[in-house]
Amino acid sequence: MSIVVTGGAGFIGSCIVRKLNEAGRTDLLIVDHIASTNKWLNLRNKKYAAYIHKARFLKMLPDIDDIEAIIHMGARSATTEQDFDYLWDNNFSYTKALWEACSRRHIPFLYASSAATYGDGSLGFDDRCDISGLEPMNAYGYSKQAFDLWVKDQAREFPKQYVGLKFFNVYGPNEYWKQDMASMAFHGHRQVLEEGTIRLFRSYRPEYENGGQLRDFVYVKDVCDVVLWFLEHPQHSGLFNVGTGKARSFAQLAQAVFHAMGRKPQITYVDMPEQLKEKYQYYTQADITKLREIGYQGEFMDVEEGVRDYVQGYLEQGLAVY
Repeated sequence: MSIVVTGGAGFIGSCIVRKLNEAGRTDLLIVDHIASTNKWLNLRNKKYAAYIHKARFLKMLPDIDDIEAIIHMGARSATTEQDFDYLWDNNFSYTKALWEACSRRHIPFLYASSAATYGDGSLGFDDRCDISGLEPMNAYGYSKQAFDLWVKDQAREFPKQYVGLKFFNVYGPNEYWKQDMASMAFHGHRQVLEEGTIRLFRSYRPEYENGGQLRDFVYVKDVCDVVLWFLEHPQHSGLFNVGTGKARSFAQLAQAVFHAMGRKPQITYVDMPEQLKEKYQYYTQADITKLREIGYQGEFMDVEEGVRDYVQGYLEQGLAVY
């Protein structure tokens, strides 16, 4: 039996493949669209049965008999993406097709949702809330919210297990080819090497000082542990936040990068692009009560520990792949 990992050459997907390899699983089908990018580098140290292009996989899916579960990490994840049709095809329609396939086969379906569905955070970040009231601030968040709502309204066919994972600000190895969408930890390390400073946005709200904007930064290895835990506990389904449960400032993240590099912090504050000012989240923090209530006991690295592992183990080693 094979486990399918879509987006398996991408950031979170390739790290999940590594974790599955460490658990002894090599019977994996990697589904992605690598094209002319360097994402293939994320696969060099992985063991898997086959790589399949995402469009070809949908055509092949009815004829593949031995699928144990689908872990769907493939998506267009740029919060700045303006092509709504592209977002809808990738983040809603493709996900719906996989859901329906898992329902027919009665196998588990785990998929990536996003904290972007919470919008400006005025309604909180509680995965036990009525999600129909959430208002995402960008098209990416809306496409993820649309699928979460579609799942909520299902009344007939369900997979054996279905888990939507609302990822907060994930950072860590294998994100190197995300370009602008890579984490501040990645960009900060590069800026220190090139300029000796880390550039952060100024704040435009009086209750937040410059660099005081808050995010729930969660290390990718911890995210993968959550995913594998759900695979091992198929009795649990639903929509779950995946974050540390603790908001930290961008300034603290930047300081952690400097400390991991053995350098004195030097932060420069720059103007935020006009197009971001009205859509910028000043605060996110996952409520992980629901995840804890079903029995997940794994610990999440704090920013200092996660950034140290990332910087010293990967970024300082020539963008080493996990």
